[in-house]
Amino acid sequence: MKFNKLLMAGALAVMSSQVWAQEKTSFALDWKFEGPSAAYFAAVDNGHFSAEGMDVEIAAGKGSLDAIPKVATGAFPFGFADINSLIKFLDENPTAPVKAVMMVYDKPPFAVVGRASQGVSAPGDLEGKTLGAPPPDGAWAQFPAFASANGLDTSKIKVEPVGFPTREPMLAEGKVDAITGFSFSSYLNLVRLGVAEDDIKVILMADHGLSLYGNAIIVNTDYAAANGDKVTGFIRAVAKGWKDVIADPKAGVEMLAKRNPAADVALETRRLQLAIDGNVLTDYTSANGMGGIDGERMKKAMSQLAENYSFKNQPSIDKVFDASYLPTDGSLKLK
Repeated sequence: MKFNKLLMAGALAVMSSQVWAQEKTSFALDWKFEGPSAAYFAAVDNGHFSAEGMDVEIAAGKGSLDAIPKVATGAFPFGFADINSLIKFLDENPTAPVKAVMMVYDKPPFAVVGRASQGVSAPGDLEGKTLGAPPPDGAWAQFPAFASANGLDTSKIKVEPVGFPTREPMLAEGKVDAITGFSFSSYLNLVRLGVAEDDIKVILMADHGLSLYGNAIIVNTDYAAANGDKVTGFIRAVAKGWKDVIADPKAGVEMLAKRNPAADVALETRRLQLAIDGNVLTDYTSANGMGGIDGERMKKAMSQLAENYSFKNQPSIDKVFDASYLPTDGSLKLK
């Protein structure tokens, strides 16, 4: 009995020291707790962060730009943000201590979403039509380059400024012929509004001339300089979380639903699957693993951004993306 008590005391001491060793870390998302964020909760619940010595708290966001200043100011060491927004932010704030360290959306979800019944199934169909676009929308910001890549005469497209809450309802009601938005969100919002799925036409900008990348894990560079191993560990845990939800999307969404009880598990599982198929699991990531970028593609992406935005400084890949923290142990392979 005494020996058993000693064993139990020793086990408790080990467990206590493991809990104590977990470093509390905060992670800022770009948006609400919806399907595509399930990968990060899988990394928490399946022990991938804790295996790296990290106790990660995940905070919801309010849009593509939301996480960037949070990480740049050091309020959050890690964030999830649109890399195109980051490129512009660093042009405006060249000394800000923030960089992308892991690409997650190899294809951005920027899209034009039309309805076949209203004559919009392909980019060229937009001429002579009305396009609903929220002014702060990330997809709308890329529309000039998309129009250029597809030879569209924008003088023949009527643009109707709309709010985020009214965007899909206006398309569902036929008040506009197409909208700009995130592919997986706009599609499912229209389904929920009763639009027939075969009537919804998602025109993903990445499949129609744009070389842009999408959302990436970003890090405060002051934190990274002092905690390089933690940054690599964070990336490794995120990759494992994505691998988990690719293998079992519903299980991942059920983990998310524990944090967002209002979530419709079936709907968010579809949203996650759309993000996996359209944005994460691409030909490039299937061959190379997730996390990295192709330098030539990024150069082209920056030149396309220049069609939408006047750079104050010469854009440079190494000022925006740092691949040096990516793990080299094979953990980035998705299959």
